[in-house]
Amino acid sequence: MKAQLAVLLSTLAASGAVMAQAQPAAPAPDYTLSFNVGAVTDYRYRGISQSRLRPALQGGADFSHSSGFYIGTWASTIKWIKDGGGDSNVEIDLYGGYKFSIGDFGLDVGALRYFYPSSNLGVNPDTTEIYVAGTFGPATLKYSHSTTNLFGFADSQNSGYLDLAGTFDTGFWGLTVTPHVGYQRVRNNSTFSYLDWSVALGKDFGNGLTASLAYVDTNTNDYRSPNNRNLGRAGLVLGVKYAF
Repeated sequence: MKAQLAVLLSTLAASGAVMAQAQPAAPAPDYTLSFNVGAVTDYRYRGISQSRLRPALQGGADFSHSSGFYIGTWASTIKWIKDGGGDSNVEIDLYGGYKFSIGDFGLDVGALRYFYPSSNLGVNPDTTEIYVAGTFGPATLKYSHSTTNLFGFADSQNSGYLDLAGTFDTGFWGLTVTPHVGYQRVRNNSTFSYLDWSVALGKDFGNGLTASLAYVDTNTNDYRSPNNRNLGRAGLVLGVKYAF
């Protein structure tokens, strides 16, 4: 009797396991909504410090649809507007676009608007760019084109930024390495056109927590703080971010 009961229980357990395996996987959601907060020891954008070589707080939100459409917003504390005689101490970005694939080639097209509330500079620093990016394997090539004046430069509409970056797994402790090189052309302000490059190490600790350490440099000495510090000089930037 005990042997028959053991066989019966074993059969029921096996049947339950088969039924559990046969359960269809839950369908992927039509959209995702995520948030992130973080901090950096220096907010570098296209190689130039936006925070006078000092730390900055950052955060954002992203909505993406399974069709490929996405929108988002991101903000950071800054100092360069006040350094230029204005009032704003924050940058707020709004962006949206569409991602799709053609075979192994990924494409991303969209637009981005940079806002600097109450900036009060002589030339409005608020900037709109349209962009297109292509990804193949670990490499991404992106071009951004300004449809307005670029970050407060007079008569700089139709400036452009071209950059190439790639992300590679080092095979050690889950670290990734991301080399990057870019060129910022400031139309009718060629003195402020420049080349920038960086190499970053990144680590995903799980549960939404990531960290990075980047070496950043440029070939320009023309972006200066009020105390004449070179905002494009070589430096290390540590960043941490939590996404949820």
